[in-house]
Amino acid sequence: MSNSKSLLDTDVLVIGAGIAGHTAALSASEAGARVLLIEKGETFGGTSAVSGGGFAFAGTDEQKAHGIDDDEEQFRASLWEASSGKADPVLIDAFIAEQLATYRWMVEQGVQFELYRVGILDKVDRMHSTGQGAAVTVLHQNYVKRDRALYLARAAANRLVTNGAGCVVGATIDHDGADRTVHASRGVVLTTGGFNRSRELLEIYAPDWAGAMKLGGRHNTGDGLRMASALGAAHADMGYVEASFGGTLNRYPEIDENPDDEPMLLLPFSNGAIIVNKTGRRFINEGLNYKQISQELLKQPDGIAFQLFDAKLMAQARRDLTVMNLEGALEQGYVRKADTIAALAAAIGVDVAALEDTVRRYNAAATIGDMEPEFGRLISDFGGIGPCIDTGPFYAIPTGNVLTTTYCGLKVDPEMNVRTVYGEPIAALYAAGEVIGGFHGAGYYSASAMAKAAVFGRIAGRAAAGNAA
Repeated sequence: MSNSKSLLDTDVLVIGAGIAGHTAALSASEAGARVLLIEKGETFGGTSAVSGGGFAFAGTDEQKAHGIDDDEEQFRASLWEASSGKADPVLIDAFIAEQLATYRWMVEQGVQFELYRVGILDKVDRMHSTGQGAAVTVLHQNYVKRDRALYLARAAANRLVTNGAGCVVGATIDHDGADRTVHASRGVVLTTGGFNRSRELLEIYAPDWAGAMKLGGRHNTGDGLRMASALGAAHADMGYVEASFGGTLNRYPEIDENPDDEPMLLLPFSNGAIIVNKTGRRFINEGLNYKQISQELLKQPDGIAFQLFDAKLMAQARRDLTVMNLEGALEQGYVRKADTIAALAAAIGVDVAALEDTVRRYNAAATIGDMEPEFGRLISDFGGIGPCIDTGPFYAIPTGNVLTTTYCGLKVDPEMNVRTVYGEPIAALYAAGEVIGGFHGAGYYSASAMAKAAVFGRIAGRAAAGNAA
């Protein structure tokens, strides 16, 4: 504090301006608190601004409009199953209790949702698409219009400040190169994201992925994790960091990617594409999620695969949904295109006979029953295009693993109060979003990260605002 050039005073300080940060800041402001929201980067958004923009909710108007009968118990069971039984059930319960109210609150804020339909057997459609960066933009516009709600970009927090009783009362920050101290009379909310951009922390907690391609918020270097850990914060889920299958190999056939290249995350396999390795053979059930597939990809030649699909699936491409922006990827040269499977095999350097045989066998199996026998993929019409890959032109995306997020971090209670290694609360310190652990466990339920950030951000903001000033 002796190096500080000036003092900022507020009730609630929110560190990190992604979805969690904005829902926390808005909720604290709605509860009557003076709020300061700060962002390390040049602009708000973080990972929220570059993700696919999908939120997993249950019981929504969009689901009802499509005749989907969904409820809290089904959603809870899906989240628990996706975590492989490793999530903190208390956090899942806290999420379930608030998720529908958060969805409605976001609608009231002006966020527009569209239910993304996949139509896969035995799976409930819960992903509500908003478009890349759209939700956080709407929330930011609403936040900056509020009285007693301030926002600072290029403001990097470096240490939390406590009083003699160990209560968090603010933070020191670097704002445009000047040291400043923020006094927060009611509390601090950490929404700083994960640490997928920190080679140092990855070498400690996830050495297998330290050299993986990176995607997501460029300022996700573990700042919140470091600051809270300095106060004795406990951690959760640190052993479950996983990369995601689906990162484009922008310079393929070059294997060594330029670290400055930003891959796209494309997931046409979730809509009917098949995945083959460099020998032209399938090696996994494409009905699994991208975290599960990433582990199996490590065992394949050079850790490389190709997502293969036809013109029917390309016709379903969506520029407003990043994971299905196939046309944009084609224009940038990340997708290979050919009139025949044989020509496509030649274009990606795969044995022609092997790839033709793989596609032929898959198509034959897809026309017989509800499940193809080789890897157990459930067969679906995938939104009306049918299961077979049989309509040219054909496409292939050279794909690798990419570390988009870390989904582990600080241990929190249902009020998002950070807990110490002894299980005690750190007074007036809250956290939400990717900086916390305990919710995802050993897996990941698609689109749950953004929903979790929104739900837990609101809880954290309200809790901080409720502290006596």
